[in-house]
Amino acid sequence: MDDEPLSDWAERRDAKIGRLRAVPLVTGDGPKASHLNPDVPRAIQRWNGYAWEPHGTAATLAEAQRLVYPRVEERPPVAASTPQPLRTGRGRHRKPRPDE
Repeated sequence: MDDEPLSDWAERRDAKIGRLRAVPLVTGDGPKASHLNPDVPRAIQRWNGYAWEPHGTAATLAEAQRLVYPRVEERPPVAASTPQPLRTGRGRHRKPRPDE
């Protein structure tokens, strides 16, 4: 079995610290999927590296999504790259030019 170094595992675990999740506050053994109960309050939990700890609450699924997935600021448009013409080549995927 290939074991990864402990330092790699620790880096991967530490990268997740601060991640948020929303858990529906449903009693009993009822369905806990968010799309089934969009109007049920949510508990917002934060990963501290070892366990999920309470971070806040949200009244509905929409509010929870705004907290867990904040909007990313509009990014400036990327300049369109200039098209690069095909270079002459000998690969089998290239057709020979008529003048060759």
